[in-house]
Amino acid sequence: MAESNLTQSEAHLLITMEKQRIDEKRWDYPSLGGLISIPLVSIDKREKFLLDISRKGIDLSKSTYQNRSREIVILLRLDLGKRHRNPDGEEISSNHLHIYREGYGDKWAYPIPEDKFPHLENLYQTLIDFMRYCNITRSPIIEESLFS
Repeated sequence: MAESNLTQSEAHLLITMEKQRIDEKRWDYPSLGGLISIPLVSIDKREKFLLDISRKGIDLSKSTYQNRSREIVILLRLDLGKRHRNPDGEEISSNHLHIYREGYGDKWAYPIPEDKFPHLENLYQTLIDFMRYCNITRSPIIEESLFS
């Protein structure tokens, strides 16, 4: 099993590392209840990553975009449409960003930086913004669905 405990500096290195798609495969943006996991790789091909896109339930506004490393380590996760309670009891709004934190993994959430995610009402544009935030410089080819 992959190592799930990274130091904060290792996590920062992986978060900021340039990532790219591995091929020219076309992916369909998932419909309600759907999930896709798209493989990515670092420029030097030494690190593998996954971009997960999840559309949970029947609520059109609920989505999760996440960037994983080493198969199980969630580096960044953007949750839309669900509240979160941090380990210290602080409740975070229904739209929030999880950033890996040493000793806690993805259990801490933060308010979404509005300058990085200015179009939260548009799930597809928010996905593009999330990929940019994750430093995915050669993005996977994701076909926008009629119902996204």
